[in-house]
This record gives sequence, C-alpha cells and structure tokens, in this order.
Amino acid sequence: MLPTVVLLMATIALAGCGADQDPPAAAPTVGNPTADLTPPAGPDAATPPTGAANPTAPGSAVPPPSTRPATPGPKPDGSTERRPPSPPPVELPPRQAGEPTGREVVAAFRAAGLKAANVRDRSVDCGPDGLGLGCSELVVTDNVAVYVFPDESSAGDLAERWSGAAYRNGTVVLNYLEAPTPPADRPRYEKVLDKLR
Repeated sequence: MLPTVVLLMATIALAGCGADQDPPAAAPTVGNPTADLTPPAGPDAATPPTGAANPTAPGSAVPPPSTRPATPGPKPDGSTERRPPSPPPVELPPRQAGEPTGREVVAAFRAAGLKAANVRDRSVDCGPDGLGLGCSELVVTDNVAVYVFPDESSAGDLAERWSGAAYRNGTVVLNYLEAPTPPADRPRYEKVLDKLR
C-alpha cells in the first residue's frame, strides 16, 4: 500500500509541475490599453466579453472623456471668431445745439473765481447702466455737479426732484446735493450759468 501512495503523490506532483509550464490564459494587460479595447472576432463581436475592461471605470488605463467645453476652432475661411473685450459704450442722448457743455460751465465758474476743484466726467452715470437719469453729460466737481440734459423738460423734472439743492437754466442743472458749497455762495454759481445762456 505504501508504494501505491508514493506513486499517487509523484503523479500529482508531476501534474502540478506540468501545469506551471503551460502558457497562461490570455488576460487583459493593464499596461496596454489597446489590448483591453480590442473587440473579439465572431458573431458576438458587438457584445464585449464579460471580463473586458470598462474604459471609464476607476483604475482603467484609458482616461475618461474631457468635460471641458470645446473651444471654437478656426472658421472655414481661416479666421477665428473674436469676442469684444467689453460691452459697447452707452450711447447718451445728444446735447441740444447751442447749449453749453458741462466742461464749459465749469470753466466759466473758474474764470469767475469760483471754486470748482477736482473735475471728473461722470457722464456714464447718465445712462441705463449708471443712475439712469437720461442726461447728456455729467461733470462733477468738489463744489457743484453740472448736469446737461437733451431737453428742458428732462432738466426741469430733475431740478424739481432735487428741489432746494438744485438750480436749472434751460437744459443745464446745477446740483449741490453732494457738495459742501454753502447756500450763500450758490447764487454766484447760478449767476455765472445765467450769463452763459
């Protein structure tokens, strides 16, 4: 009985050694992404094998498709589309012909010896993106703000709204709301404006 057991053990050992020498079964290669993606031949070629690697699965050698939006390429004529760097400037209503500009009014104040320091053009505030006042020009100083409107009706509406802190002559409105000009000095500014018209 002992020789039979020894013979059986030797046969099993030799069978195990022979199995080590057989070539291994084909398995997907992790380092070669094309081996994982090659479709099988035959009638079921449209259906991937059960063990095929999923290219979007975690650990896959093939990266998932990019989620970044595609940038437009050149047009057929070779040019590329360019977007404007900023929105177009606001178009303000034109000032009436013959009416003084805001800067002319400020220059007249200075020529008369009145304070008009730190001159700033804030006409952009006249448009819809600013205060939406509908003026044609707005020139601001530390002492008075000069509004020029396209018509006398618009100027009158704003002068009434700022009653007590504004003066209107024609299409020009002087506003003292944000200025430290003393009420006693305001008639001097108004007299200069009256001479311009």
